[in-house]
Amino acid sequence: MTSEIRLAFAHPSERAQATAARGPLDRISVRDHLVEVEIGAFQAERGTTQRICFNVVVEVQPLTGPIDDDVDRILSYDRVTEAIAHELSEERLNLLETLAERIAERILLEPQAVRAFVRIEKLDRGPGALGVEIVRGRDQVHHDPRNDARPHPRMVYLANAAIAAPHLSGWIDQLSASDRPLILCVGAPDLPAPVTGHAMTQRRIDLLAIEQNAWVLASRDPRCVVVATRTELDWAMKNGRISVWAPSKIVLDAVDGPAEAKADAITLAAWFAGWFGADEMLVIGAALPGGADVPLRAADAGVARL
Repeated sequence: MTSEIRLAFAHPSERAQATAARGPLDRISVRDHLVEVEIGAFQAERGTTQRICFNVVVEVQPLTGPIDDDVDRILSYDRVTEAIAHELSEERLNLLETLAERIAERILLEPQAVRAFVRIEKLDRGPGALGVEIVRGRDQVHHDPRNDARPHPRMVYLANAAIAAPHLSGWIDQLSASDRPLILCVGAPDLPAPVTGHAMTQRRIDLLAIEQNAWVLASRDPRCVVVATRTELDWAMKNGRISVWAPSKIVLDAVDGPAEAKADAITLAAWFAGWFGADEMLVIGAALPGGADVPLRAADAGVARL
């Protein structure tokens, strides 16, 4: 029992050795890799960074034949640190568990990798280190994150005049007729929103106002489904659903999100279109702003054919 308790808090390299399967395996390790990043589920963890410590051990199949001092024949330490950096850059995460899972999956896509031990600790949340540790084998990799093929959607921004227009269902018929998935974006309703005088709280209020209008649009046509997460959007696109973007989660969780100065709803929607790989965005019923992240094309809210 004493040995088991000690191993529970030992470095992942010791746990790897203690739990190794029969047969020789080599191990590579990255110890005490420190990164400062924004992460965490609590409100106090938003808008600020904290130190995160990574300890990773990868069990690999021994090479057959001479290495010949050739770095291309081995699983490099850089592949481990690159996996960490890639997953941190993808989106802001709430849970260390999610981050550890994604890092392990990415590492286990390497041909030599057999098992991955990933320990992640927060160093600034208390007097000690708070963290998680997972162990994953190659047979537990559920998908290849490097090959998540996402179709390029058709992005459309609907001004309030367009949402209320009698042609709305006809426009949706036209826009959804192509093979490309359709994502609709809206702005805030034509009602005054609360003003707080505080940037962070005001941003949330403004985003929630847009989400209220997304539900108004969904009520106008039953084919429209309000979606808030990348996972929901991916599923909707792959299954031919028409999505209405609720922006709060994606905007607030984006690592390289839109500047707060981009308060204009069309510019915010254009940032989202660029983030999602759209080649342009159609704007119905509003003037086109400058400085958008993707090309914009305008359509009159009074016409029946787009």
